[in-house]
Amino acid sequence: MYSIADLQTVIGEALTRKHFLKEPTTLYEPIQYFLNIGGKRLRPVLTLLATNMYRTHIEESVSAAMAIEIFHNFTLMHDDIMDEAPLRRGKVTVHKKWNTNSAILSGDAMLILAYQLLADSPSEHLPEVLRVFNKMAQEVCEGQQLDMDFEETSTVSEEVYINMIRLKTSVLLGAALEIGAILGGANHKDRKLIYDFGVHMGIAFQLQDDILDVYGDPLKFGKQVGGDIIENKKTFLLINALQLAQNKDAEELKHWFSSTEFNPEEKVRVVRAIFDKLGIKQLAEEAKANYAHKAYASLDKVDLPSEKKRSLIAFAQNLLIRES
Repeated sequence: MYSIADLQTVIGEALTRKHFLKEPTTLYEPIQYFLNIGGKRLRPVLTLLATNMYRTHIEESVSAAMAIEIFHNFTLMHDDIMDEAPLRRGKVTVHKKWNTNSAILSGDAMLILAYQLLADSPSEHLPEVLRVFNKMAQEVCEGQQLDMDFEETSTVSEEVYINMIRLKTSVLLGAALEIGAILGGANHKDRKLIYDFGVHMGIAFQLQDDILDVYGDPLKFGKQVGGDIIENKKTFLLINALQLAQNKDAEELKHWFSSTEFNPEEKVRVVRAIFDKLGIKQLAEEAKANYAHKAYASLDKVDLPSEKKRSLIAFAQNLLIRES
């Protein structure tokens, strides 16, 4: 069995060998730049881990794994445009370094490159791989639209929020795993269970991100702590706080999230104190643990010896204890 570090190396080397600098360079240079920014390559690693659960050789899954990574980066490039983000992983975003039109077109080209790589999958598996990939790609777009819709919606329920993060974040993890399992020769029952593992783990992963945004160590988190509060993002924590707050706490939250001029540090401090008073962090931790439990329960039903699942379990545990 490959280790996670081994598979990160495999993906990194495969992406290095894949030269994207063609003509016109103004289309392909932003792609190369964005991919070189790095990242942990978690999603393609999941594809290779799933294949490795069923077969020793993973070479036939590398192209599909790269397709997953390039698709993910395509969504990030377009997200940066929609969010007007100046930085991605500490580097200037493509639309700032070049311009918005270049970022849109280079992102479109990345999506096409992802399909080209996916088409290199073994022909006997290609129809199913495409079906899973296409369903996921459409759902990611649905999730992104819901997230943008939330900006104009005064109230969002926890159920609706969970569905949004399932679509925007989690289905990509599930599809990455299911595609790897397909290419490894898994049966339909195992494929569904592995997909469910990825989706539930993805929800737990996003809930951990919500918690870290408010309670993370600034030196380890890698982003501004309290950024979601400053930007009025409707996260699991805020949604539950708005539902539970009464009297003065409810008035305080309404004031801070309706004000257009405020001191960011003071806003984060006051809102976090209300979260603490209402036990919001504990609620989020419990929800995260619940989805992690669902994920492990699905993986436990996969018809493989436990040693074949260890790398995937280790991967999931690292996601949920991360501090950045």
